[in-house]
Amino acid sequence: MYVDTRTKQIYAEPGEGRVRMGTFERVADKPLKPAAADNRGEATAPGKGKDEGGMLPRDAPKSVEKVQEAGPEKPEGGFGYAKWKEKDPFKFNLNEDGSQYIKFGMLNQLWLRYEQNNPGSLILNEPVDDTTDIGLRRTRLVLQGQLTDRTYFYVQYGMNNFNFLSQVNGDRHIDHYFHDAFGELRLTQGHQLIAGGGLTIANGLSRFTNPSGATIMTMDLPIFAQATVDQTDLFNRKLSIYLRGQIGKFNYRVIASDPFPITTSGKPPVPISPDHATFARDTHTKQFQGFFLWNFWDIEPMTNPFMQGTYLGKKSVLNLEAGFITQKNATWTGTEANPHFHDLNFWSVAGYLDAPIDKIKETAISAYLGYFNLDYGPAYIRNNGVGLNSANGLSPEGGSFNGSGNAFPMFGTGDVWYAQLGHLLPRNLLGSNNGQLMPYVSLMSANYERLHDQMNVFNVGINWFLKGHNSKFTFDYQNRPIFNANGSGDIVKTSSRDQFVLQYQIAF
Repeated sequence: MYVDTRTKQIYAEPGEGRVRMGTFERVADKPLKPAAADNRGEATAPGKGKDEGGMLPRDAPKSVEKVQEAGPEKPEGGFGYAKWKEKDPFKFNLNEDGSQYIKFGMLNQLWLRYEQNNPGSLILNEPVDDTTDIGLRRTRLVLQGQLTDRTYFYVQYGMNNFNFLSQVNGDRHIDHYFHDAFGELRLTQGHQLIAGGGLTIANGLSRFTNPSGATIMTMDLPIFAQATVDQTDLFNRKLSIYLRGQIGKFNYRVIASDPFPITTSGKPPVPISPDHATFARDTHTKQFQGFFLWNFWDIEPMTNPFMQGTYLGKKSVLNLEAGFITQKNATWTGTEANPHFHDLNFWSVAGYLDAPIDKIKETAISAYLGYFNLDYGPAYIRNNGVGLNSANGLSPEGGSFNGSGNAFPMFGTGDVWYAQLGHLLPRNLLGSNNGQLMPYVSLMSANYERLHDQMNVFNVGINWFLKGHNSKFTFDYQNRPIFNANGSGDIVKTSSRDQFVLQYQIAF
């Protein structure tokens, strides 16, 4: 059976504007309770809140498009089958209409990886050309809640990048810590003005500087957009106060942050250089950020500062964005006796599209194109890998400019273009309740002052959404460049290496 989304007429055959209804749920013969009204005077079904949800949106379909699965008399199968559809079993309502609640969440990303290591890489002092490992990319527990109509809190606890090499001072019982701990107060009746503060991912610069890691389309994030990650922040979080809001089609956030000093990063600070900027040890200044969006179509959720990766066809989003981060005297060159300080200035502009293509087949497209201008100071460069360490040492004879493992020149002073494109394939391609496939490609192309050649990192992969972002597999292939100094002292590309990762994500 199919329903016309405009006229609500029911048809036996598919057609333009008609959506498949699925099976019906057997219900008791009793009248429905009248709908409650939220504080904006809008009718709300019993047990359902007015806000957009928690850590990530459920894949619970709209009542017209898909009705709850049949009861025990007609069992269903498939890898994506679940009996909870409309009600969120991890949400505990504090009032009748569910607009005030406490909610629990969890994220776990399991990696199976084959890595071609950078030249000269060592594991436990033994040379290794490649690594095959099992690890946890992100493991998090979340507690959040809308305690009153205007008061919201969010706490996230967990760890990152855990594999057979992980340790702190020789102890594999690695640190787990609070990633987020912030609260918000809505100052207006709607979402026009929200004040927040604490340890938070609310940032400027770009969408991917404020990411919801559980809802991204690609296997991992474009980490370069988290421009100071684990240098003067805590895994992209800072102690900040901020204002954010949605006024008509305009979305904004402005942030004042108190960065951590480089001396508390847990790693030996990079020595000062006469001509290559590094983060300064002998200064501490505040950081100011801003991020601004214009929503041409749907307005995105305002539950918290995290920004969705892909909505899997549940929304029609077309945005233009711009953002910045600035901090005085953040880096230095020269000598410790006679340092010269440099301001940190980043800005970006980008476009984002995430929308359904065919509502009957439930196909969708997701695309992003952004330009980033990054100024850390003269010739700044930092090598970093994506995810887990694949080696823990470098041969005394040396290897490459990249360093060991899977590192490459990820951060630097210069220009970066970043693009990603994905296509959500028809739902019936894999049969009933077996989810959907979404192939994607992404490209990071950087022109850094320190490098003679363009730095290009290419990824191609495919998602298998068993139940949306709640349960999904992702297979990803990455090709990264290897750089070395030539006879003239220029740092040039000399070769490349590959990485293959199969990820399974559980999130709720």
